[in-house]
Amino acid sequence: MDPGVKGFAASDVKKRYMLTVMELLLGVVFLGWLFMWVMMPTKTYKQTWRVKLRADTNSTYIGPLGANLLTFTFPILFIAVLGCVYLHLRRKFDHYTESNSKAGHLDLCRRPVLIKGPLGIVSGLELAFFSMFIALLIWAISSFLYISFSSINSKTVKDGEHLWAARLHAAGLRLGLVGNIVCAFLFFPVARGSSILPLVGLTSEASIKYHIWLGHIVMALFTAHGLCYIIFWASTNQISQMLAWDKIGQANVPGELALICGLLMWVTSIPRFRRKMFELFYYTHHLYFLFLFFFVLHVGIAFFCYILPGVYLFLVDRCLRFLQSRCKVRLVSARVLPCEAVELNFSKNPGLTFTSPSMVFINVPSISSLQWHPFTVTSNSNMEPEKLSVVIKKEGSWSQKLYQVLSSPSSIDRLEVSLEGPYGPTSTHILRHDTLVMVSGGSGITPFISIFRELIYRSTSPSSPLPRILLITVFKNSSDLTMLDLLLPLSGTPSDISRLQFQLEAFITRDQEPTTLHPQNLLRTIWFKPNPTDAPVSAVLGPNSWLWLGAIISTSFVGFLLLLGILTRYYIYPIDHNTNMIFPYSGRSAFSILFVCVCIAATASTAVMWNKKEKAMEAKKIEHVEGQSPTSPYNADRELESLPHQSLVQATKVHFGARPNLQKMLLECDGSSVGVVVCGPRGMRHEVAAVCSSGLANHLHFESISFEKGEYLPISFMSDKVTIPAAAYGDGSFKDRRPLPKRGQIKSQMVANALHSIVSVFSRATLQQPQSNRKPYLREMGNTRHR
Repeated sequence: MDPGVKGFAASDVKKRYMLTVMELLLGVVFLGWLFMWVMMPTKTYKQTWRVKLRADTNSTYIGPLGANLLTFTFPILFIAVLGCVYLHLRRKFDHYTESNSKAGHLDLCRRPVLIKGPLGIVSGLELAFFSMFIALLIWAISSFLYISFSSINSKTVKDGEHLWAARLHAAGLRLGLVGNIVCAFLFFPVARGSSILPLVGLTSEASIKYHIWLGHIVMALFTAHGLCYIIFWASTNQISQMLAWDKIGQANVPGELALICGLLMWVTSIPRFRRKMFELFYYTHHLYFLFLFFFVLHVGIAFFCYILPGVYLFLVDRCLRFLQSRCKVRLVSARVLPCEAVELNFSKNPGLTFTSPSMVFINVPSISSLQWHPFTVTSNSNMEPEKLSVVIKKEGSWSQKLYQVLSSPSSIDRLEVSLEGPYGPTSTHILRHDTLVMVSGGSGITPFISIFRELIYRSTSPSSPLPRILLITVFKNSSDLTMLDLLLPLSGTPSDISRLQFQLEAFITRDQEPTTLHPQNLLRTIWFKPNPTDAPVSAVLGPNSWLWLGAIISTSFVGFLLLLGILTRYYIYPIDHNTNMIFPYSGRSAFSILFVCVCIAATASTAVMWNKKEKAMEAKKIEHVEGQSPTSPYNADRELESLPHQSLVQATKVHFGARPNLQKMLLECDGSSVGVVVCGPRGMRHEVAAVCSSGLANHLHFESISFEKGEYLPISFMSDKVTIPAAAYGDGSFKDRRPLPKRGQIKSQMVANALHSIVSVFSRATLQQPQSNRKPYLREMGNTRHR
């Protein structure tokens, strides 16, 4: 064997061994943390473990916080920091990531088992973990109530107090304790840049539904907790306790204020309310900060340490997002598509890489300085190292205003835009199958644009395995076919798709034949003047973002402990002497929250400023994409007629006035492993999930991009609306399907004329064609009749 190859193999084994050891350590720590939650309701923990922990950790520097910090806060922060190192190494060893992503032993568990229930589409693995979590809550409430009720009898009840009232008081307290368990998990799914979710193969978009589930549970428990106390106070003539703010112990007023904030967020998050009044929901949900502030004043900082890990990681992520959003990004051009959509093209730092599909959050101050809307990134960082693109469909009020600004006859030379992200999976595991079926409805095709470009990039490597591709896309009108013109970028490295095996099936639900576009709706490109204050899109923490994030978490937490130790030793301890009976709980809690915020803000700002200096030095050496003229290589208005397309037309079919028979098309797919990815309206997602879970074909594996309706965010691949209009997929149902037209009914000449833009996407010679004004294919379709 070649010594170089042998050395490389040995090095590869060491790297895998290192990552495996880290995975085992992370798993052991996490299981230990879960075990503490299981033991917390028991007498053993309360009477033995907690007493010993408090005795060992109750120092003059930390005070009563030591036990909870050690058992409930430190393990998760340790996992987060070590996870950052693990993710950095795994990203560095790309070959390990790819091989690891091909493991399919859990595919059976990922099959949907619940489809149309209140939880949405739920896989077997999700249902199993959710059932275990519910079992943990049942165990906790039953243990708490059993222990507390066993000590309540006629002898222990206070004079004048009924037995049922004493038990109601005990039940209310225990409901709050169980709600605290749920609250400990509540903030993990919404920390977009945290290392916790990637460690278990999740993204923030995929886990938003878990945040919804947990939010409903925690608010139900906290509401029951508050009602129990109100009824107890009213029945015992202590209603004045609602206005009590005791210095020692739990303060009632902050708890009531926290409950009010939580109820406002809960009510406005009801799906029907959220869809009709999304902006009210969006702004109301920012009450989370007041909820947390009053919550910590209510329970005290020692008890708040139970949920501190999730809150801490969320605050770190929120601070970094805020710092990134303060920078204006360089918008190079915008393409106004005939389908009432716009493609925004941003300059990107070549060092910024991301996987498909990823998403970004965009803010346009001239439209709304407060609203941030998520959109799928359609560009590929490998093929287009200096550009990042998103497609925005005109649907909601925000996107309508943006479309009006860009499509107005009076052109603008600059549009101020801020951007957060991109956020995406750590690996493209959906590409591990033999066949990849992508089903989209309306603008749900946008995630598949980046996936398709990733496949085109991989096709340039002869050793890279490629799945067969079937793209089933459903549009409302013929003009929406222009979305397919985005499958291949108009700039970057020339693409060779000869190795790709693909088939496109496009269905137009409303139009019975091709339509002619109005001249005002033809594609046009707007070029923006560069501004010195704008910067290319780049990672907020640079190329080593995981290491920087781990440093921020660890350094800020150490700083918090130092400030807390100084406050406790030299200010609180001389007054309280660790009795916890003199210094006000609310004062200690307010100081602690202030220290957390200050330490996170200071360390995050320092890291961001350091990376900004590095980027500024790097910018002098790199020529960024700036205001290009229409004569540059990146020309969106190139000629289409001269492109060779005969072989590609044979693989592309357009069906007018029809909807796809998804069950038939999916069951006819060949391959030992067929990945099925769906992105569209609820009816479409439910039918695809039902086919994959029916057992008719065990080789079908349902893959969710997780841009679910009912999220706490607008639809990230479409617009700023919360739901996809049913019109994007006909009436949103699959009743009364029209039969699919036979192949002979669609003549090749009509297909050739109708799909000029699709064909242009797949031509290797596209980027070598001379530049000229573009003639959109829909203009040519006006001369064709459907027979």
